[in-house]
Amino acid sequence: MSIRHGLLALLERGPMYGYQLRAAFEESTGTTWPLNIGQVYTTLSRLERDGLVRPLPENDGGQRPYEITDPGRDELAQWFATPISRTDRPRDELAIKLALALTTPGVDVRAVVQTQRTATMRALQEYTRLKSRETETVDLPWRLVLDAMIFQAEAEIRWLDHCEASLMRFPPPPPKAVPATAPDPEHSEVTHS
Repeated sequence: MSIRHGLLALLERGPMYGYQLRAAFEESTGTTWPLNIGQVYTTLSRLERDGLVRPLPENDGGQRPYEITDPGRDELAQWFATPISRTDRPRDELAIKLALALTTPGVDVRAVVQTQRTATMRALQEYTRLKSRETETVDLPWRLVLDAMIFQAEAEIRWLDHCEASLMRFPPPPPKAVPATAPDPEHSEVTHS
């Protein structure tokens, strides 16, 4: 989810100023995606530049609320109507880390997998505790975010199990040695005896 579209969705509820948007964003995502207030105002400036929001007069407290424009509503409707592609999501840092661990001398890849599995299991246990403890008091948006976090942790554990099984079946070859470069005869000092 982009911050841009998140703010547009929040402004569809009604005009808000930066700190209200930040609080509503974090509340809607169950504080799983904390926002820096600078990100909010930078994004609002870009949305205003693009004609998707407009500032309103300052209120008595000196805050300037923003409201969504008709082009902003069109952009938001288009975003909700467009499926998210896996290529639209950020890179998977864990997959990249393991790929590099396989090719980096001296790295115990099994230890990397086990360390991640332990951390992910702890996170899964915490998410499950949260879900069972807050079943009655949690609103649907936070419950859905929490469910997504649980499913992602479960999938990560399954993938880590797969990685470990693959390592046992196909042990990685030793990393290739980087060939030493030969000295450049034009720039090296030559001593004659």
